[in-house]
Amino acid sequence: MDIFKRQNIVECAVRFQSDLDCKKYLSEVKWASGYNCRKSGHQGSQIRKDFSRTCNKCSDTESPGAGTLFHKVKFGLLKAFHTCFEMTTTTKGMLVLQVGRRYGIRPDTTRVFMHIVREAMKSSGNYPLDGEVHVDEFVVGGKESERPGRSYGGKKKKVVCAIQLTKEGKVKRFYGLQIKDFSAKSLRPIFERHIAKDAKVTTDEWKGYRPIAKDFYITQIPSEFGLNFKALHTAIHQVKSWIRTTFSWVSKPHFDRYLSEYSFRLNRSQIKPGIFHNLIGRMVNSDKIYINNLV
Repeated sequence: MDIFKRQNIVECAVRFQSDLDCKKYLSEVKWASGYNCRKSGHQGSQIRKDFSRTCNKCSDTESPGAGTLFHKVKFGLLKAFHTCFEMTTTTKGMLVLQVGRRYGIRPDTTRVFMHIVREAMKSSGNYPLDGEVHVDEFVVGGKESERPGRSYGGKKKKVVCAIQLTKEGKVKRFYGLQIKDFSAKSLRPIFERHIAKDAKVTTDEWKGYRPIAKDFYITQIPSEFGLNFKALHTAIHQVKSWIRTTFSWVSKPHFDRYLSEYSFRLNRSQIKPGIFHNLIGRMVNSDKIYINNLV
């Protein structure tokens, strides 16, 4: 197939001018490894004008969007594809009202679809951070009376994040998870999901990392007001700035999805030409997502 690798919105508009263009691309992604009937398992099929496939054995017809996260999208594949394109290529993120006005979609419908896209952006966990890794925690949220800094209660969101460094000491990859508190129990999941066992992990001297050091190679050093973790603190500052300047408010139930969106773009900053195609593949192969779990 002709993989779309452009970053220009005009070129995207030229490539995808109708729902039929999107169905063609979706069908090529969905059946890239060949067609298997969902009912009979037969591999022979006929291709319809709308790029659906009809099984030669049981005559079951399957559309390109069936079984994918594009299934029965209310506003058509064309608008869905362009929304995905902008969510992958923008550096600042997209507001629900901004997308809704641009494509003529109701805000509630737009919000649900964008959360579905963010779910597809979540890491598979198959490529954990290795080499030199730095880990730290931070909070996101405005000032609260009598709750300065890293407080445990209130409306502040608590996050633990990890970065993989390049040989030059720059950020190569980033992952973040919302946590309940700063205990070892809450900090452990990011190690188990996103950090390789043989990675050389460096943290500050927070006591919550001590129990985890039994299972991971962790070195604890003084933070020195962030001077020993410059790249990590720069990444944290960028995440906070992105959230504060793009979104007026992010609720706790959805916060991990925004972290996934940020990580998805950052971790593919070196392979930007393939980021849109990567997302379409994820939308095709992701498990079914129920709206009740999103709203």
